[in-house]
Amino acid sequence: MDSTSAQAHHERARFLADPLGLAGRRFLVTGGSRGLGREIVHLLVAAGAHVATCARRPEGLRRLEEDVAVTAAAPLYTQALDVTEPGRLEAFTAAAADRLGGLDGVVANAGGAHGRDLRSATAADWAATFDINVVHAQRLVKAALPHLGAAGGGSAVLISSISGWKPAPQAQYGAAKAALISMAKSLANELGPDNIRVNAVSPGSMLIPGRRWARMQEQDPQAFARFTAQIPGGQLVTPQEVARTVVFLLSPWSSGISGAHIPVDRVQNAPTPDGY
Repeated sequence: MDSTSAQAHHERARFLADPLGLAGRRFLVTGGSRGLGREIVHLLVAAGAHVATCARRPEGLRRLEEDVAVTAAAPLYTQALDVTEPGRLEAFTAAAADRLGGLDGVVANAGGAHGRDLRSATAADWAATFDINVVHAQRLVKAALPHLGAAGGGSAVLISSISGWKPAPQAQYGAAKAALISMAKSLANELGPDNIRVNAVSPGSMLIPGRRWARMQEQDPQAFARFTAQIPGGQLVTPQEVARTVVFLLSPWSSGISGAHIPVDRVQNAPTPDGY
């Protein structure tokens, strides 16, 4: 067997043993107690990774810890905190790296919006929206840099949104999510020489129990049917589908992908039932 064939054989054997190459790797996910963040944590744990996550509500983190305890290769490291509070995210990142023995990747998943339309939204609403989305992602990547560098590189995934390139109400939210797409491309160029990859993932409107679209489905099925009719296939994307893409981007199998913007939206036309 020549060296090329031997390498290919080794790659196939490794894939069968650890399909995504994530066993034993170490990741930090913000906003991991519910929705998309929760699914990302579950998939990483199922793949054998060691995971740290934070969220604002301790009860959600406790439920997450209980859910993954059976399958986790190691206990989750969790902490209740607000990622916009000065110094807290940086301290948690350092503590997570210490607890996990380093970091191989981070996911800036926490996000949200403040204020409503242009006439009523204040400057503080715009600033708070950029803080939770854009500034939080920048702070996370920056705090993780020493640890990713010590590991010889790694991957950062920034969670944007369909609203970042398909305009919808709440301009401050769309502008912040668009900034994340641009940031991923810029940071991929800046950090590429250090073998650190940065990508953005933009979910469509996700069907999450208890959240806006699930409530619409239950309370106004006709409006929900009109909304989903604009999507080829007639259904919203699920958090599990988005999480699979995020986990792939964290894995060595995506080693050639950096600076990308990957929509996971089932070709959804507009972010809301109201259209553009």
